[in-house]
Amino acid sequence: MSTSAPASMNHPKGDGRLGFRRAQERGRADHGWLESYHTFSFADYRDPNWMGFRALRVINDDRVKPSNGFPRHGHRDMEIVSYVLEGALEHKDSMGTGSVIRPGDVQRMSAGTGVLHSEYNASSQDLVHFLQIWLIPTEAGMPPSYEQKTFADSEKRGRLRVVASPDGRNGSVTVHSDAVIAASVLGQGDRVDVAVAPGRHAWVHVAKGRIRVEDVDLFAGDAVFTSAPGILRLSGAEKGDPAEIIAFDLG
Repeated sequence: MSTSAPASMNHPKGDGRLGFRRAQERGRADHGWLESYHTFSFADYRDPNWMGFRALRVINDDRVKPSNGFPRHGHRDMEIVSYVLEGALEHKDSMGTGSVIRPGDVQRMSAGTGVLHSEYNASSQDLVHFLQIWLIPTEAGMPPSYEQKTFADSEKRGRLRVVASPDGRNGSVTVHSDAVIAASVLGQGDRVDVAVAPGRHAWVHVAKGRIRVEDVDLFAGDAVFTSAPGILRLSGAEKGDPAEIIAFDLG
């Protein structure tokens, strides 16, 4: 599978400044124990229009049935971030790490020169729903490493909370990629502004719920992206449960 990232994403579903990726347009794989939606080309899903966006290579929206999961397998030269939305994900790897990842937790695994790992639903009764995010590293051949931190909803409510960055700013996990990841929980009356500096690029994925960007409604699984300097104004829905978003600032 190619890990190349195009310099820009000139897709027809945009207005010249904003582009949109709708949930129902994503690739889908149903393995019985796993239902996965692929924002970008992954495994058997291939679309040359959607090979990645800058350093952002994969966003897989995964739902794993109880007592099932991904058996031990290998990766190299990729930054892998897991963001759990529901349930509990059990992680084990060849570095000796063993942990359980729950909502609010952010896991970063740098595959580097090579790592083996498994990810299983830690429950025998409940579904686990999580986002599997891959970032292209700034440097190949780094030693593999692991990091996990917790970010409470109160840190994300109505504001952008940096959860991953190259310099570990504000207590975030450290990713070896030109990417800053922020999360936000947006309820009624909440609004956040995503600033896009010149030479930077933004991708915003709606993980849960419904938001509004400019005058467009976005729902769970949808995304908006831009390479135009300026401000993306995001607001929570007037009704319903709070939404959760993941915003990427990419070089």
